[in-house]
Amino acid sequence: MDHFAYRNRELFCEDVPVQELAETYGTPLYVYSEATLVHHLTQIQNAFASANPIICYSVKTNGNLSICSLMAKHGSGFDVTSGGELYKALHAGSTGSKIVFAGVGKTDAEMKYALENDVFLFNVESEAELHALGAVAKSLGKVAPVALRVNPDLPPKTHAKTDTSVKGVKFGLDIDTVLEVAERVVGHPNIGIVGLHMHLGSPILSAEPYRKGGEKAIQLINALRKQGHAIKYLNMGGGFGIHYRKLEALPATAFAEAILPVVEETGCRLVLEPGRFIVGNAGLLVSRVIFTKETGGKHYVIQDAAMNDLIRPTLYDSFHRIWPVHPDATVPERPEDFEAEIAGTRMQDVVGPVCESGDYLAKGRNLPEMKRGDLLAVFSAGAYGMSMSSNYNARVRAAEVLVTGRTHRLIRRRETFRDLVACEEDCLT
Repeated sequence: MDHFAYRNRELFCEDVPVQELAETYGTPLYVYSEATLVHHLTQIQNAFASANPIICYSVKTNGNLSICSLMAKHGSGFDVTSGGELYKALHAGSTGSKIVFAGVGKTDAEMKYALENDVFLFNVESEAELHALGAVAKSLGKVAPVALRVNPDLPPKTHAKTDTSVKGVKFGLDIDTVLEVAERVVGHPNIGIVGLHMHLGSPILSAEPYRKGGEKAIQLINALRKQGHAIKYLNMGGGFGIHYRKLEALPATAFAEAILPVVEETGCRLVLEPGRFIVGNAGLLVSRVIFTKETGGKHYVIQDAAMNDLIRPTLYDSFHRIWPVHPDATVPERPEDFEAEIAGTRMQDVVGPVCESGDYLAKGRNLPEMKRGDLLAVFSAGAYGMSMSSNYNARVRAAEVLVTGRTHRLIRRRETFRDLVACEEDCLT
């Protein structure tokens, strides 16, 4: 569900015309719906309510301070993967007691920063990290709370670059050796293994991987407890899929049906790290057509959003629905299937101004005739859009806007040329 809808052939975000936002803030522009953000967080809270879960919004998906602040206001904690994300979560109003620190390469400085802020859990991914964390905790006179991240070696579930639980990836402790690692720190004065963490990848469109992962989690938790570890938490990560193409994603209740029995059997407190599920369909990227072009039998729509604004299509072969903000009467107001033949359209590539052949938002897409100045909407762009953006080709990063009903406000200003050189000017000789 989202709050982006066409009314009389004009796209609205909640009760605001998207054209109004483009004219007010310029393009490219990220637009987010507060109602959608809150709705999706609430869906997860309600689906898993019987387990009294600890929901930790994944900052890496979209770390805008206003969005993080909104999550905190509605009861969410945070999943962070760097010192910078930890700083953002704290700056957005969270406390360490509601923050889980993940990531395979935490530095000693990051561990120290997290311990000083009393983070709730460290998701530890290797034996070397476990002992390094213990040493940092000892230097501070603290006990580090740890959830061992295990790689359950399940069959591939998603794109190879985002599948994190197949054998041989960099994530987690191998399921065949995790118990040996845990055995060696029984009674460690500065390490408390209190949880098991299992993140399976993203986006996942089936509940079955969670069932299979849960079965393995039960066995491991029982074995860890026999070793003497007081396992209190089961962290099943995130990864719940969203609607990119049509209505392919499952509701939160489907994942709850797979995960809740595991929580009940183990008696653990459930931790979840959703990100994409909350913010993915809550955002779109608005761009303006600069030129159209035909060459070599191909048709191009050249618009002002580029791979530096949204890298997912070229990085992951990701599909995002794209449609005019003001479709005319020759085409459907909003197609049901963006991959099928659509009357009144022809195949076109949607590309940006960056000097790379890989700079595209869509290839071979059925779109109506576009003209200079037309606005395009790239849907389901709330997750891993702005957070993965860059200044490649010395392009300034886009502005971000949050819509609430009929009101809207800037939550990140558009960068300026001055911003591009701010970290370098003082270093000139």
